[in-house]
Amino acid sequence: MTEAAELPPAPHTAETVFGEHLPEAVRYAELLADAGVRRGLIGPREVPRLWERHLLNCAVLSEAVPEGVTVCDVGSGAGLPGIPLALVRPDLRITLLEPLLRRTTFLQEVVELLGLDHVTVVRGRAEEVLGSLPPVHVVTARAVAPLDRLAGWGVPLLRPYGEMLALKGDTAEEELKGARAALSKLGVVRTSILHVGEGVVEPLSTVVRVEVGESPGGVRFAAKRAKAARAGRPSRSARRRR
Repeated sequence: MTEAAELPPAPHTAETVFGEHLPEAVRYAELLADAGVRRGLIGPREVPRLWERHLLNCAVLSEAVPEGVTVCDVGSGAGLPGIPLALVRPDLRITLLEPLLRRTTFLQEVVELLGLDHVTVVRGRAEEVLGSLPPVHVVTARAVAPLDRLAGWGVPLLRPYGEMLALKGDTAEEELKGARAALSKLGVVRTSILHVGEGVVEPLSTVVRVEVGESPGGVRFAAKRAKAARAGRPSRSARRRR
């Protein structure tokens, strides 16, 4: 059997980024390197580069997130970028949305162990929670799907004038170019590419920002949201009986 890779100590930049929450970040890294690998949430080859490639790469996304907003991390997986973002930004209300039970179980354990009272774990797919999950200011995602498909899942979860922040790699510009028609149909009014993490990560983290107007998801999803809202309300006769 191959010996498990050893988790390196936190780099000095981690203290700058996580500040007083560095102990929790270290504990999270340890959980990823141990239970995360055993449960198949991350590959063993990722352990030596957990800090630079994963935790710090995700934590610097906070540079692009406004203060005091609600966030939904779509396809959260092992908690990336949602958990690092939660550690550096206690002002946010974050929902970790993930369809697989073994992943949501891990996420719930992490949230409880690290005392992240501002984080909620929800099991489900984005298209399933539309109408039951309150619309959010910001949707985040990392390595979930190509941008056009990812936007189809994430954009309808936004409030009017909200934004989706997708961590992408070298393909960001190409993906954005290929997704423009799909984004337009989803009610997207503005797109941009950001580079965050200067002085922390090298290369910088690439973020595709997708901003919506007053109809997130476009006409089709507006109708779907309205239908879901009606389905969640009691009937008139039921209201009269109260």
